[in-house]
Amino acid sequence: MNKYKVKILERNKKIEVDVPGSKSITNRALLMASLSKGRTVLKNVLFSDDSRYFLQALEDLGFEIEVNEPDKTVIVFGTGGIIPRDNVVIYTGSAGTASRFLTAMLGLSGGSYTVNASEQMKKRPMKPLFQALEQLGVQFEYLEREYFLPVKILGKKEGKQKAVLDIETSSQPLSALLMTGPMLPELEICVTGKKKTGSYVDITRRMMSAFGCTTDFDGVSYFIRKGSSYQKEEYQIEPDVSAACYFYGIAALTGGSAIVRNVHTDTLQGDIQFTKVLEKMGCDVEETGQGIQISAPKSGVLHGVTVDMNHFSDQALTLAALAVFADAPVKITNIGHIRLQECDRIQAISENMKRLGIRCDEGSSEITIYPGNTKTAEIETYEDHRVAMAFTLVGLGRKGITILNPMCCKKTFENYYEIIESLY
Repeated sequence: MNKYKVKILERNKKIEVDVPGSKSITNRALLMASLSKGRTVLKNVLFSDDSRYFLQALEDLGFEIEVNEPDKTVIVFGTGGIIPRDNVVIYTGSAGTASRFLTAMLGLSGGSYTVNASEQMKKRPMKPLFQALEQLGVQFEYLEREYFLPVKILGKKEGKQKAVLDIETSSQPLSALLMTGPMLPELEICVTGKKKTGSYVDITRRMMSAFGCTTDFDGVSYFIRKGSSYQKEEYQIEPDVSAACYFYGIAALTGGSAIVRNVHTDTLQGDIQFTKVLEKMGCDVEETGQGIQISAPKSGVLHGVTVDMNHFSDQALTLAALAVFADAPVKITNIGHIRLQECDRIQAISENMKRLGIRCDEGSSEITIYPGNTKTAEIETYEDHRVAMAFTLVGLGRKGITILNPMCCKKTFENYYEIIESLY
């Protein structure tokens, strides 16, 4: 499917859907299970491009894995921090989590490996992680550009157990080092810069605790205790809140309501903060036994808002799509780091708003969208799943919207358009 012509969705519709397991939690669980002692059963696993690259890499590295896609389960036989095979080439596609998590694991293993990736992933920043690993004694040969993939891991010198890291552009390197920390006798990670933590770091630490490894944080440095290890017989992966938010947004703009089954307010995932944004815009948010229910404003009007989205920036695109329908401008701030993701997402918002005939003011780390009438437009997705899924929302409320290369959504949500079709 090269194009998807979005159809107007009837108003006041009640939506109730299931979404896949969380990508962030799935890939963290796969890493920790592979480093665990013994057998771990993972339930509600996300099967998408990103997670399949992760699974294939683990299999290439010699891990014993049993996959049951219909049941959404994966059984991983962990090896306690020992990589079964040496001198292996792995390919991580466009998966940022797989690229960073597996690079850290292979680097700290002391073995020799090559990590290759897609052209898109080769452009994404890896320098903070590489520099931190070098401080820990890992040796690299950069095969194209320094501090970018692809890379050859040449082994590790002994003795270094402290690294300094800046997480302003991404917290994934910190999560990667924290999760692989039990491979070292002990580890201290000193975080420089203003940003010291984040919602995805919280997910990492809470999952590590569930797998039996406690982390300490003194406000500046994170510590992995001596003798730390993982062991977990079974782990249930939450539904993806990032995916759920698209359906909450659909309810908000079409005057209806939406329940995403099994998504609750006690989730690990920071994107749940998006429900607070919808409240500010006039929506009703209710916790039900089936899941959170979002209902459109009783007035029928979505209010303009100004929101700092630094800690749940995956929803910046979703909010931008809703801004088209608001009664006043929507300003999204503190999101400069999303310029460095699958595409420059601030620019993607700006360019697509121009195609729609919507005024948009773009800053280095913020963007303001002015609501208005839209014109017929083809949305350029830039091979970014979130651009495709978010701008689909505009087409559900306005005529004449076509999404180019829609199946880039397979990165995290391969049946997204099947679910959209089921809503008509």
